[in-house]
Amino acid sequence: MRRRTALLFTAPALLLFAVFILYPMFTMFSYAFFSWAGTARGGFVGLDNFVTLFTRAPFTTDLPRAAMNNLTFFIGLMVFQNSIGIGIAYALQSRPRIRQSLQTIYATPYLIGPIIVGYLWSLLLSPVFGPVNSALRALGLDSLAVAWLGEPSTAPWVVIGVSVWQWIGFPVLLYGAAFGGIPAELGEAARMDGATNRQVFFRVTLPLLMPAVGTMTVLTFIFAMEVFALPYAFGGSTGSPAGSIDFVSLLFYRVAFGSGATDAIGNASALAVLLFLVIFGGAFAATRLLRRYESRLVG
Repeated sequence: MRRRTALLFTAPALLLFAVFILYPMFTMFSYAFFSWAGTARGGFVGLDNFVTLFTRAPFTTDLPRAAMNNLTFFIGLMVFQNSIGIGIAYALQSRPRIRQSLQTIYATPYLIGPIIVGYLWSLLLSPVFGPVNSALRALGLDSLAVAWLGEPSTAPWVVIGVSVWQWIGFPVLLYGAAFGGIPAELGEAARMDGATNRQVFFRVTLPLLMPAVGTMTVLTFIFAMEVFALPYAFGGSTGSPAGSIDFVSLLFYRVAFGSGATDAIGNASALAVLLFLVIFGGAFAATRLLRRYESRLVG
């Protein structure tokens, strides 16, 4: 009886999930193994669409570049977003009176859509009338007043920096909850044995924080591999300037909706399947490593 009741209540959600998630996913998988003439499906071609991604222009140049940009973006988020998030969460632990209000402030930017954030920062960083460059010139730092989104050397750092600014609230909340779950007695016992605050953090607190770090790593990897809105707002579908902020999701968008090729559906579907396998494989491997570490920590 309980199972039937539970199934009755979950059936609408399962139906929506099947119609809007599972069905399109399996359909996309099937599209990758057929030839296409526009929207007319041809015969079964096996792995030909996947071979095209690695043997035919422009994929031979665009795909490695986009994949490297995704990887660079992931590393940048791990270095800056997670380290800053841990630092802020650790600092807020000793300030319980203002912790909740500050966590809310840090979390506010990620409530705004990435497209809106991208367009707003494009205005702020405008080399003509942007307040950022105006402030730098007013301070006598004219050499730093550059076209932030117009140079291949600075545009990737802008994407990383703005993404960190927007999403920093999430690691702050996650690590704040993780810090709250660590017994204070462990740190007090270490201090009684003569450990400094730094030693307590790196020898006691940080190892117990690693499960949260692992979770954040998996979520950051998934986000970095499928990022689309922010780089699209900054550089359009081509990842300008000079493809420096081109990502695999942008490449998929160009192939599916902007190439005009007769086999666009097959190639775009193969690219989507490849991206799914990378995300699923990376998240699965990271999760397995995380569980092994947690089992060793408990044991």
